[in-house]
Amino acid sequence: MAMKAEKIEALITEALPGARVTITDLAGDGDHYAAKVVFDGFKGLPRVKQHQIVYQALEGRMGGELHALALQTSHKESDS
Repeated sequence: MAMKAEKIEALITEALPGARVTITDLAGDGDHYAAKVVFDGFKGLPRVKQHQIVYQALEGRMGGELHALALQTSHKESDS
């Protein structure tokens, strides 16, 4: 079963209070998303660790309910 963008955003913002999350459905099928997560708590962490934190927030749904997630993380809005 596909996962709604709102659910992805809710899981991330619940795990990372204050995070600014933007979710885009890439294929219109509810299975392929892009997420941009800006979170002050990422400051000083390598990108890999930032991504691991977001995947942990998804509580094991990657590969099941959520098929694909292109992830962009940053600790500040202007960083890409």
